[in-house]
Amino acid sequence: MYPIIQVPDEAPEQPEQLGTKPKFWFWDAADRHCLFKEGRPNTGENWAEKVCCELCELLGMPHGHYELAIWKRHRGVVTPTFVPRGGRLILGNELLAKFDPDYHGERRVRAQKHTVSRVMAIMRGVMRLAVKVPRGARTVLRPIQIEMPLEYVAPPEIRTVAGVFIGYLMLDALVSNQDRHDENWGLILSSDNRLTLAPTFDHASSLGRNEQDAERLERLKTRDQGHSVERYVERARSALYARVGEKALTTLVAFEEAAKLPEVREAKAYWFGRLAAVGLADFREIFENIPVPEITEPAREFALKMLEINRERLLRSDSRSGASV
Repeated sequence: MYPIIQVPDEAPEQPEQLGTKPKFWFWDAADRHCLFKEGRPNTGENWAEKVCCELCELLGMPHGHYELAIWKRHRGVVTPTFVPRGGRLILGNELLAKFDPDYHGERRVRAQKHTVSRVMAIMRGVMRLAVKVPRGARTVLRPIQIEMPLEYVAPPEIRTVAGVFIGYLMLDALVSNQDRHDENWGLILSSDNRLTLAPTFDHASSLGRNEQDAERLERLKTRDQGHSVERYVERARSALYARVGEKALTTLVAFEEAAKLPEVREAKAYWFGRLAAVGLADFREIFENIPVPEITEPAREFALKMLEINRERLLRSDSRSGASV
């Protein structure tokens, strides 16, 4: 059974402004800088985050680590920072603004410019960033090659950062994550001016975590194909677009579009191989380790059905593309 971390009452050190949910930074007993993030009441955001973390472990994907937690009766998750001391996380909105001076404003204004092609262009390239140089600690613009995530040992099939990132998008399709917006991915600039892909993080908007149990049970039992779990996952929209002025792509299509790049062909086959090697029994084992107060039985069965269907949809899409796993 996954533990529920008890965060001390006096733990909060500084609030985190990014995002919409209450959260704060604190130092844990192991002297790690950690973020406590409270899940919204009457949702499954906490267990969804933990399940996605464990799915990343199964798939061998670089990810932020999450544990279930409680602070002053507030249920949430705790995650140690993945940004090294002296480094900073550069989010997607800042990166995209470097290519498009008009990429600014509120999220809903810039959302449609958050396209698969623009994001993958960043993953394939070199960034010009303001960095400090030793002589006088001056700040200069310098081209920096994006490297693999810190501490990630890439298999031979994954030769590029783009190959890692399509794994993140495959995860989104597997869990129907509808929140891969431009502040939910990024790069890490370390104090030694290394630029690395951040691990995948913030997956709470997944696995139907907002649905009510009555709705879940109805969808699980219905014979109406228009109201089935299959139709439910087909409609899951990513926060990525193909072109300005169009609807957001579905999570599956966003992955398929990104995976069309010739240089990620081997990486795509690798991620599909990892996905094919796990199945419903592995998924169920993760859910069986979620403590009962955190999740209801209908939520568990509904999420498992989503994973089963999405895994089959992904592997079928690979078969249609003519690739081998």
